[in-house]
Amino acid sequence: MNVDQTKRVPLTQEQFAHLGDGAIAYVKEVRSEDVARLFPQAPKIEPGLQLFALLSADGTPIVLTDSRDAAMANAWQNDLQTVSLH
Repeated sequence: MNVDQTKRVPLTQEQFAHLGDGAIAYVKEVRSEDVARLFPQAPKIEPGLQLFALLSADGTPIVLTDSRDAAMANAWQNDLQTVSLH
């Protein structure tokens, strides 16, 4: 059967939201002013800093760090595949 002839079933919103749970994460550059929104339990941070958040596929914050490399290392240590978002 030709791949183009297969029936494609769209994902539900719930299925799409859980796509990659526990396996996929992404790194997002954030300003220190936005940390409280992503990490409500975080202490106040000096404004104007560039930070990096590792987030699960559904956007749940995992770790906050001051370097992209540290965020990527955390993903690797937790067996998470990182993806790029554009």
